[in-house]
Amino acid sequence: MNAELLDLKAFITVAETGSFVRTAKLLNLSQPALSRRIQKLEESLGAPLLERSTRHVNLTMTGRDFLPKVRRLIDEFETSVLAIQDIGARSSGLVSVAAVPTAVFYFLPRAIGRFAEAYPRIRIRILDIGANEGLEAVARGEVDFGINFIGASHAEIEFEKLAEDPFVLACRHDHPLASRKQVSWPDIVPHRVITVGRNSGNRALIDNALARHGLQLNWSYEVAHLSGSLGLVEAGLGIAVLPKLATPAAGHPIIHTIRLTEPEVSRTIGIVRRRGATLSPHASQFLKMLLEAWRSPPRTGGQGKPRSHRLK
Repeated sequence: MNAELLDLKAFITVAETGSFVRTAKLLNLSQPALSRRIQKLEESLGAPLLERSTRHVNLTMTGRDFLPKVRRLIDEFETSVLAIQDIGARSSGLVSVAAVPTAVFYFLPRAIGRFAEAYPRIRIRILDIGANEGLEAVARGEVDFGINFIGASHAEIEFEKLAEDPFVLACRHDHPLASRKQVSWPDIVPHRVITVGRNSGNRALIDNALARHGLQLNWSYEVAHLSGSLGLVEAGLGIAVLPKLATPAAGHPIIHTIRLTEPEVSRTIGIVRRRGATLSPHASQFLKMLLEAWRSPPRTGGQGKPRSHRLK
């Protein structure tokens, strides 16, 4: 492959800005020079990376697949340059983790804090993306490891359990079900139910679990992300089924959570790694600190795991 570093950076910038004009200004290139660099890169790969129109620039399927790989390549190159420049100082490096957004709030902060104290020159990239996207990133080797609730049966993935996260019902404090300590899935049928779409790993997990018991989730509203479902609950439009870790903390002024039974459905949060892959020393150390931070109680009061309802 005959591609220069600036060719790759030009592709990344066009993909991020969606504009040849803005990219040319950012890289201090003329538009014809920028077009030649993109064309050279596409010819080198033997496939188009961008679809151009009069107003927009979009990635082709090949471009979408190539973008995360070239980003990682550029990051590793820049990290290597920094390491050479910092000879004699503490080592530099990059650790990449693909985590479902819930995990970013609950599993990572303490570990990142400890790791940053011990290795201040190591950069950490967190891809807070959906379960399916995160698993693909791990399987393709785009990240060192992931935190996910799917992948335990994936042939190319090793799954190490961290915690069980049950699905619960979220409703307003003034909802008729709010006084109940627990409700069954049939109990929620008469009410307007808010759920995430079928592309969500959470939805697939719920549907499969209910199907095994001859049940089906009847919903009135469907959203793309868990944060959207909680927004509708706050507005009094219905009740939502979602993982407990994605619900607001106890004492929330508007939202109340209730245990769901018959059946009890939960997801298993765990570490996902590409089978047979060897972690870099920095990634291995970060994973070790992550496991220690989660399995040991925090030194301060409370659980040390902040609650936010703006999660996926």
